[in-house]
Amino acid sequence: MIIRIASHEFKAYFKSPMAWTILAVLQLILGYLFLTQIETFTLMQDKLANIEGAPDLTDIIVIPLFSNAGIILLLVTPLLTMRLICEERRNKTLSLLLSAPISDTQIILGKYLGTLSLLGIIILLISLMPLSLMTVVEFDKGKLLANVLGLSLLCSAFTAVGIFMSTVVGHPTVAAIGTMGILLILWLLNINSTLSDNPNEFLSYFSLLKHFQSIQTGLLDSSDIIYFVLFICSFLILTVNSLSQQRFQK
Repeated sequence: MIIRIASHEFKAYFKSPMAWTILAVLQLILGYLFLTQIETFTLMQDKLANIEGAPDLTDIIVIPLFSNAGIILLLVTPLLTMRLICEERRNKTLSLLLSAPISDTQIILGKYLGTLSLLGIIILLISLMPLSLMTVVEFDKGKLLANVLGLSLLCSAFTAVGIFMSTVVGHPTVAAIGTMGILLILWLLNINSTLSDNPNEFLSYFSLLKHFQSIQTGLLDSSDIIYFVLFICSFLILTVNSLSQQRFQK
């Protein structure tokens, strides 16, 4: 049932112009940024050759590409998740869904995985950009894989927050704005550690940006992986509990 719901949600995205538009716009923006970074590396290449321990192609092209993708997907993911439960409620189909012989966990996981499938395509297309350079230049494949993993975990966290907001509020626009607000707060918590002489390590730990950037370096720390896993599971559990309360009220 989870696979069926995920497949239905995935197909629903492509039945409307939303998925096609998002894919096209993201490729246009990130493609432009990617080419800009290549041009920057080309201009700096001669100078970097004379500097010991200078940043390599991976540091100048791959990491900025995935960093920009993370920021853009923070803004895009709420648009993908805002309708997951809200739309069911507005179309009066939520009652039918809740009365079906499927559990709340199956409903949430199905919709969650359906959205992640679309985001997986986006991440794949982003990854193909640096991979297209493999035939002409050498780069750190380990860092590339780390960035793919980091962006995948980041998008999974974004989606978990998005489906939670879509469950607790009654309008898709409110869900999108609420999701974006929560994600921005969690994204910017790390600013305290960079601007203050006495950073608050407790607040800094909850920053999505801090853990994402840590993975991007290629030195995987189990604490970063655990953070994302706990973050995702926590919001999914909250979402299932919220849907269960709505089923009880029905």
